Amino acid sequence: MQAKEGSEAHEGSESQAQIRRKKREDWVAKGIAAYPTAQASKPKNTAKDLKSRFDSFSREELEEKSKTSSELFSVAGRVLLHRSFGKSTFLTLRDRSGRIQIFAQLSKLSPEVYEMIKQIDLGDIIFAEGSLFKTKTGELTIDASSVRLLSKSVLPLPEKFHGLQDVEQRYRQRYLDLICNETSSEVFKIRSQIVHLIREFFLQRDYVEVETPMLHSLVTGAAARPFQTFHNTLKMDLFLRIAPELYLKRLVVGGLDRVFEMNRCFRNEGISIKHNPEFTMLEFYEAYANYEDLMSMTEELLGMLALKIKESLDFEYQGQKISFQAPFRRLSVLDALKEYLQGDVDDRDRLKKMLEERKLEVHAEESLARIQWRCFEEFVEDKLIQPTFIIDHPIEVSPLARRSEKRPEVAERFELYVAGREIANGFNELNDPDDQKKRFEDQAQQKSRGDEEATDYDEDYIQALEYGLPPTAGEGIGIDRLTMLLTDSASIRDVILFPQLRPTIKSER
Repeated sequence: MQAKEGSEAHEGSESQAQIRRKKREDWVAKGIAAYPTAQASKPKNTAKDLKSRFDSFSREELEEKSKTSSELFSVAGRVLLHRSFGKSTFLTLRDRSGRIQIFAQLSKLSPEVYEMIKQIDLGDIIFAEGSLFKTKTGELTIDASSVRLLSKSVLPLPEKFHGLQDVEQRYRQRYLDLICNETSSEVFKIRSQIVHLIREFFLQRDYVEVETPMLHSLVTGAAARPFQTFHNTLKMDLFLRIAPELYLKRLVVGGLDRVFEMNRCFRNEGISIKHNPEFTMLEFYEAYANYEDLMSMTEELLGMLALKIKESLDFEYQGQKISFQAPFRRLSVLDALKEYLQGDVDDRDRLKKMLEERKLEVHAEESLARIQWRCFEEFVEDKLIQPTFIIDHPIEVSPLARRSEKRPEVAERFELYVAGREIANGFNELNDPDDQKKRFEDQAQQKSRGDEEATDYDEDYIQALEYGLPPTAGEGIGIDRLTMLLTDSASIRDVILFPQLRPTIKSER
């Protein structure tokens, strides 16, 4: 028996590439196309389809069915396992739905085709057609009456028993990661399901899905450093959007009372297991709702996703038990500081010293409220494991949120934390144009003092508010971090198909 599992380990990848290319040339010389069109090789079935229909059949039942039916089944995919026994060969093929076994015999195929099958390499993509049977071990198998090469792989796959373990290579060569690690494929299928379920959730609630500009002339919508570019025709600087917020609220002014968008945002910040410069954000706005309504809606949305994806409101993330059972805990910023820092959280000197011990600079003009918020981010955030709504944010760090009527120093705002990470941010929208104008002016002053994350003064948005924004609540949810939670992924790079990486240094050839 000749068996090939993983790459041909005793050969170097370069020599293997040469062997494969020579094999391809030989096949082409014999009239076997290495890269034919798909027109004559469209599969009628998938591995999952066949298994769902026939796995419950016994060997005898399948044999009887084959005698009474001339139906042929066909699949196409990549060869991941090859075992040759002289006049018969077993191939394991993987398509988009899973794996299925192919059985090829010299007695049922032409000598040329069977010789090709014997020489098939792992990674080659083939089409196979035939009847179904079960082996002695009970594995559903296609008894091939036709096999065609669809694409010759000239580079060997990583060795099967080690897989593609190099984390950076997995991110740089995601195509190899998806071939070698079926768990990676499953993560991205779940991500697609999450996006679909979210879209369905909002459409059922009479929301309108919209698309707003990604190129902005001003830096607005969130506190973050932008990416900058230049438009040659207009001769003006433009910025990749850090958030779609102000455009979405313009739409609410225009009468689209319920809007949502799932799309890319860009922030010129550090890269970590929680941050990628390019990320996907869900933002939604509802007129005549308040942030209490959105907190309840968020509990409902996350509960639905957990039940659909995890089949339970309780699940494990990186060894920690998480529960999406509503209601989630609600805690003010100050109460969170008191709980996790203890001591006097109004003592400016104490908080300043704590930040400076972590090599963080505190400016003389920073207010106590801003210092308290920085301490929350530095010392409390990562301790919030169970879903927790943090409310009553300082107004200084909430330039677009409505002031509390009872406590003007705080905003009617919440952030949702799960597993020590911010997942969502929402608030009652500031619709007083004069108050918004003052907030923009404050941001402009911070920018002039060197704050690269301060927002620009947006005169057109002020004018939109002057026409009247109804009482509105809005929220943003990070799709990447949400996917991390629901797929038990440790890093944001595991849930982004092509995360941002430093370019590799290419050697001279």
